[in-house]
Amino acid sequence: MDHTDRHPLDVRLPAILRNGSRVRGIFTALPSPGLIEMCGYAGFEFVIIDNEHGAADFSTTEHLLRAARASGIVPVVRCLPHDIPRVLDMGASGVMVPMCNTPTMAAALARQIRYPGVGQRGSAFSPRAAGYGAFGGNGHTARSNDGVVFMPMIETPEGVENATAIAATPGVDAVFVGPNDLSHSMGQGDNWRHPDVDAAIGRALRAVADAGKPAGTLGLSPEDEVHFGAMGATFFANVATALITRVLRQAAQGEPASGPVKY
Repeated sequence: MDHTDRHPLDVRLPAILRNGSRVRGIFTALPSPGLIEMCGYAGFEFVIIDNEHGAADFSTTEHLLRAARASGIVPVVRCLPHDIPRVLDMGASGVMVPMCNTPTMAAALARQIRYPGVGQRGSAFSPRAAGYGAFGGNGHTARSNDGVVFMPMIETPEGVENATAIAATPGVDAVFVGPNDLSHSMGQGDNWRHPDVDAAIGRALRAVADAGKPAGTLGLSPEDEVHFGAMGATFFANVATALITRVLRQAAQGEPASGPVKY
């Protein structure tokens, strides 16, 4: 019996990001498999499991990845560099790394994500990503090298200045511009709508798009998508906790829900 359709590693993300249409995802820092499934059933195309700021340990992260696979949403894990090997072996479809300021850093991170031949990732077929050995060997190596996305984040003025070189680095598949950290690093606090920050976001997005790589950023509203889309962004991420808090606040204040809800 052919079980390849049940492969734990979802490799749809490269094609999703390159198809030319607007793509929507969502950040979640909450260690809840149920929330991951809700995001998938709601129709988001990818979820960013936020292990930079979230509370999930490695065991919980693996459950979050299982929930993503079960509900059909493609999982990216945002993590620090030292966690890359483990989240890959758990079956992450993509890795997002914050504060990537130079092409040298991007190149070093890209090597961690690909197996030998194009990178330096340690090879093991016993973890979940290879189906605990069921889908190991050269097929898993090729599937991972071709199908796992590396997405560095540009979040500082240095990163903005190096955006073209970062995007052009071999092994970089897409670039995400983080407005909030960029705003803080530019001395504007959380005001990432400030004209200077907005201009910097635009420079980074255009540089990435001009380098031929998908460019992404926050999209908290349709207006954000239009605004940043005009700058070159093609994929956008909302924030689960922000959406949940907004709806809870509306309910607490007795405001009507924005659409029908079935219980």
